[in-house]
Amino acid sequence: MDDLEAVSSERLGRRLRELRTESGMSLRAVARELGISASAVSQIERGTMRPSVSRLIAYVSAIGAPLAAVFDLTGQKEPPPELAVRRAGEVAPIRLGGGVTFRRLSPGPTPDVEFFESTYPPHAVSTAHGQFLKHEGYEVGTVTAGELTIEFESEAVTLAAGDSITFPCSRPHIIGNRSATVTAVATWLIVHG
Repeated sequence: MDDLEAVSSERLGRRLRELRTESGMSLRAVARELGISASAVSQIERGTMRPSVSRLIAYVSAIGAPLAAVFDLTGQKEPPPELAVRRAGEVAPIRLGGGVTFRRLSPGPTPDVEFFESTYPPHAVSTAHGQFLKHEGYEVGTVTAGELTIEFESEAVTLAAGDSITFPCSRPHIIGNRSATVTAVATWLIVHG
């Protein structure tokens, strides 16, 4: 990862609150969708609690926003570019619960496609609450460093550097790094529609 500092919890929370407000959903309605207290949603939106990967994805799914919208911290809606170039270090990564970091790789908004890099430090998992995640779309991932294990309800698949996986996001899953010493990095393409 480059030297760009990760988005602060406060800035992430502020952006989530903006997206929720744009969606027209109340804080309590989002809390009901996520199965957590309104106080916990408020803590996420104030930046006093950092969401896990699965909680962040569940949050944006509940409000009907793409995950990529979280990275658009200006709040300005951009049309899909005819040509877009984004240089390394121009988009700050988002650090989530457990130290997992997400970085948007697509240089601009791309309809129905989200392209990310995730970094999982040793023993990091996508969920802090042990619940399987499911969301909209179809996921394609490639591990570029270390190993990641994707747990499904009836099986687990461990991927090493260079290995790829694809599955419908509606299939409940948890992603984690079981290593005690090696950081895992993967790129993910989520296709909607």
